[in-house]
Amino acid sequence: MNKSIFLLVFLLACSFCFAQQFSAPPVTVIQAGHMLDVRTGHIQDNVLITIQGDRITNIGSGNPPPVANVIHLPNATLLPGLIDAHTHLTGDPNFGYQELGISIPKEALIGAKNARITLEAGFTTVRNVGAAGYTDIALRDAINEGMIPGPRMDASGPALSITGGHCDNNLLPYEYHARSDGAADGVEGVQHKVREIIKYGADVIKICATGGVLSKGDDPRASQYTLEEMKAIVADAHRLGRKVAAHAHGAQGILWASEAGVDSIEHGSYIDDAAIAMMKSKGTYLVPTLYLSDWMRENATKIGLPEMYAAKMRTIIQIARGNVKKAFDSGVKIAFGTDAAVYPHGLNAHEFAVYVQLGMTPVQAIQTATVNAADLLGWTDRIGSLEPGKFADIIAVNGDPTKDVTLLQNPVFVMKGGVVYKQATY
Repeated sequence: MNKSIFLLVFLLACSFCFAQQFSAPPVTVIQAGHMLDVRTGHIQDNVLITIQGDRITNIGSGNPPPVANVIHLPNATLLPGLIDAHTHLTGDPNFGYQELGISIPKEALIGAKNARITLEAGFTTVRNVGAAGYTDIALRDAINEGMIPGPRMDASGPALSITGGHCDNNLLPYEYHARSDGAADGVEGVQHKVREIIKYGADVIKICATGGVLSKGDDPRASQYTLEEMKAIVADAHRLGRKVAAHAHGAQGILWASEAGVDSIEHGSYIDDAAIAMMKSKGTYLVPTLYLSDWMRENATKIGLPEMYAAKMRTIIQIARGNVKKAFDSGVKIAFGTDAAVYPHGLNAHEFAVYVQLGMTPVQAIQTATVNAADLLGWTDRIGSLEPGKFADIIAVNGDPTKDVTLLQNPVFVMKGGVVYKQATY
């Protein structure tokens, strides 16, 4: 073989190898009986969703093309993967002094367990708002690297807290000098802490603007950070490209946090007219976490909830739903959140029924966990609806969720990024 022929063969072989290496990803088609358009509430029948790699490339109808992988779901209704904007994947229902026995390594392992459970429950994206030792950052990275299955994560790392506040470590006496990873006071202190948390990988900043329920020695109605401190937190976070979520039960703390420019209020138990007006003027989302009160009412004794927490829980349960309903009726923007970890992960979808009980239609409730939550995270271009170009994050239920939202508690199919993680057999 002369040199020119040898060179030609070599180049053709290299071209073939190059083409093989960079060939288009495989195509998958889902053929389903129905699909919910979460923007309009309209259900489309006889749907074909074409997926290439991790993205949706086409949505249509008819017969599937002759591709290698066809998934048949003839009796199912497809929806976009659900989004929970308030989770704690690295935690389980452990309350009071037993919390002190959980090491940072164990918390990370708990997160790996709960990530799979949450994904298989139909939640393909979560915003994780608070974890010790940056365990949620490590969990997010492990999921992104394909080490373990789990939802997409928008992770906060440790929550910012005043000394002695809801998100500080208040269980040990003075001689231990215990404090949480996120404890910071004063404008200069909180600015430094925001920058530090971002340095170690946070996607979003979580702050505790008021006292809480599952914490020792604080009052959920009491404001903790001052307006000036919260303005400093938000200014640094936003300048550095991070949104801010504010745990806030008390009305004054909700008002101040919204005025400071946080992107969402978590819980909102004592929200009043002034706080509602401020949230509407600022476009602030409310992330209610309501099903947990039902679960706690049924299980507080069984799990041994300490009285120092149980007393606050009983008080908040009596008023929170009425106040949150007022916010719903007033037109405050709502994104879905559960506080999973206060109750077992995997029960997240029980939250939908509470929203319907408070006056939302099933479609409106579903929108809180799809288009609304995607908007809150700033991920509307990637998730929250089934459209070409978005991630192939798709779930399915048997039946019509616009008539019975509790169907979402039992998804029969879960896909994230074009990979199937759950599919019921028939």
